[in-house]
Amino acid sequence: MSHADTVILAGYLVRCPLGGYAWQVLHYLVGLRALGFDPYFYEDTAYYPDCFDPVTGHMYVAPDRGVAFAADFFARFGFGDRWVFWDAGRDRHHGRGREETAALLGEARFVLTLAPVNRLPPQPRQTRVFIDIDPTFTQIRVAEGDAALCALLDEHDLHFTIGENIGRPRCRIPSVRYQWRPTRQPIATELWAPLPADPGAAFTTIGRWDERRRDVHFEGEVYSWSKRAEWMKFLELPRQSSERFVIAMDVDQTPGDVALLGEHGWEIVNPTALSADAFAYRDFIQRSKGEFTVAKDLNVRLASGWFSDRGACYLAAGRPVITQDTGFGRVLPTGRGLFAVRALADAVDAFATIRADYNTHARAARAIAEEHFEARRVLSELFTLA
Repeated sequence: MSHADTVILAGYLVRCPLGGYAWQVLHYLVGLRALGFDPYFYEDTAYYPDCFDPVTGHMYVAPDRGVAFAADFFARFGFGDRWVFWDAGRDRHHGRGREETAALLGEARFVLTLAPVNRLPPQPRQTRVFIDIDPTFTQIRVAEGDAALCALLDEHDLHFTIGENIGRPRCRIPSVRYQWRPTRQPIATELWAPLPADPGAAFTTIGRWDERRRDVHFEGEVYSWSKRAEWMKFLELPRQSSERFVIAMDVDQTPGDVALLGEHGWEIVNPTALSADAFAYRDFIQRSKGEFTVAKDLNVRLASGWFSDRGACYLAAGRPVITQDTGFGRVLPTGRGLFAVRALADAVDAFATIRADYNTHARAARAIAEEHFEARRVLSELFTLA
């Protein structure tokens, strides 16, 4: 392996131009560049055509807004000529032209695939690495024989997952057909310089409230996809912790929930309007007091070890994180700057601990990001195996 090698990151951004996806992709590109690779981003609509417009809230639209979003975002960080989006429906290339794209796909030594949404034609002497960012659900689908998913995964030489407990003792999640190696979300920590703390700031998070997808059945048990049920376990948190909470979530999609949360002290802001601007997304995190959030039922009860890239951004910004326990404490330090909680009482105790010495926990949060999520370190470990 030569560090002049071309690496393609095949991901998901133009079809859903939101801040979270933008920073996730950028962290990989920045980390790869720092290691001396020649990185490019690639996306197309040939295999997964749906596109979302965050301004109008409409699905199944032309990707024009996403193309403009990506062009501006990549250019700001020196990747203005290092991305490709092929609008297969209209057969248009953006970022790089058709011939340039063909040459790039042919010369790339490595392809890193984030999420099963792009399928690239096979190339000789090319190593393909699949990075599972939807742990537990992916492995259960494989165990159930999902033919389309397995066909895509079969096109890859190595398989990594951010569910770091998968395949390890005490983890019930099936690890069949593929050897799932642990990895985690890389964060370019230099992009998340901590700002001075604001005593009046709120604990925040950003995400989906009640994503309506089918329940998952596994070993005779039913697991909900929606996080709403997990949030309900912490409904009394503002009253019992005496902290302020602002959540950027689409709570208004579920009738009655805006009023219910408001009655219990939760403040709600529009997540789409916030995430439509990648820099507003980052500013929201940097100006928070920290993050409180929950996880999917699948990852909680089956203890996958999942930890979100958004949570890692809060840590990098020097903001303590309190989040529902998915077993990540087996691979990450907890108790200073980062807390895993299972019940309301655990969360109340964690907030009291942070409040007693906030600055110490803020520094600890940043230290965890630098030691465990720094992009150069995470990607160097991945390529050691690749």
